[in-house]
Amino acid sequence: MGDLVLKIYPSFEGDFQLSEAGLARPVSGAMIHNYTLSGSRPLQGSQIEIVNLNKTMVDVLVNISYLNGEKVSLMLHPDAPLALLPGETSKWQVVRTYTVLGVEHIWFGIDHLLFVLALIMITKGFKKIVKTITAFTLAHSITLSLAVLGYANLPGPPVEAVIALSIVFLASEMLKLHLGKPSLTAQKPWLVAFSFGLLHGFGFAGALTEVGLPQSEIPLALAFFNIGVELGQIVFVIAVSAFLYLLAYKKNWPEVIKKVPAYAIGTIAAFWTIERFIGFWS
Repeated sequence: MGDLVLKIYPSFEGDFQLSEAGLARPVSGAMIHNYTLSGSRPLQGSQIEIVNLNKTMVDVLVNISYLNGEKVSLMLHPDAPLALLPGETSKWQVVRTYTVLGVEHIWFGIDHLLFVLALIMITKGFKKIVKTITAFTLAHSITLSLAVLGYANLPGPPVEAVIALSIVFLASEMLKLHLGKPSLTAQKPWLVAFSFGLLHGFGFAGALTEVGLPQSEIPLALAFFNIGVELGQIVFVIAVSAFLYLLAYKKNWPEVIKKVPAYAIGTIAAFWTIERFIGFWS
């Protein structure tokens, strides 16, 4: 929540001893905490609670690595801040946890949503929108998979800066469209969506890598994180398309009003670009 760090922390029942392992660090709108836990009995079957979680509006992804190599992943929510710890994570737990994580990542990733919004507003026709969003999905799925599996890598700060710059580009394309000038995105939206989608995939991968994956189920977790991202994206596209369809009934909008979305998106993205480049070089 901006610079505010919520006062939430894990608590284990019984005689388990918990100690922080390094400083907490922010990443993609989340805060990562690492702890070391020790005890005289097995952890499986005991209870974990995130204290004060019920007073917040955030979720907590818990990743536990046992000394014998087993991994456990589960998601806790404000209305369910307690859970019993199982043994090794089941496939269903991985599917559920990482699908939810993917949906939340796209819904709270405002830069990704602004990019998709600009694409929708430039692209005319339902079939063309479907092809464009499919190209974006295919592209970021490729780079997300390659990055998480270790076959490709780009440093996070420059990637985030160029993602913001890609939104500035689309905002300028929106203005060209209003002025009746030739626009690459209007003519070949799928090409622009695919090209920048490759970059956005590295942004998704950075967040997922920081959060962590269950080592025994990496392909499954990766697949359903991607599915979660797509589900969240589909809901957003349907909602925006329906809203724009309703606005289309009023065809005599003043020209000044028609330009507001482009300037608003461009201004926000320009601010992000400057902020991220300054952060990268500082």
